[in-house]
Amino acid sequence: MSAQGKPSQVVIPMRTSGILPTAASREHPYDDAEPLDHSARAPEPPMRVKEAAKFLGVSPQTVYLWVERKQIPHLRVMGRNIRFLKSDLESFRASFRQEMVNA
Repeated sequence: MSAQGKPSQVVIPMRTSGILPTAASREHPYDDAEPLDHSARAPEPPMRVKEAAKFLGVSPQTVYLWVERKQIPHLRVMGRNIRFLKSDLESFRASFRQEMVNA
């Protein structure tokens, strides 16, 4: 502390020699990488029960029954909320239709 009761400032000198980047080190390591494909779309958000039921052509009650019986691929979000990925439902729908044809 200084004589006036204020904390004194400590000045730490910075070393500048040897820490500045050279022209060679400033080159980006991925300059030769392929450009990103920005045409790819972001994945769709997961579907809710009503959306999944409409997609599958069944009632929401049927979807809840399948979830309870663990017959349909699903996600649990924040405990009780149920969500479905469209890619999972597409394969489920294909197998579901196959079972209906074979029945």
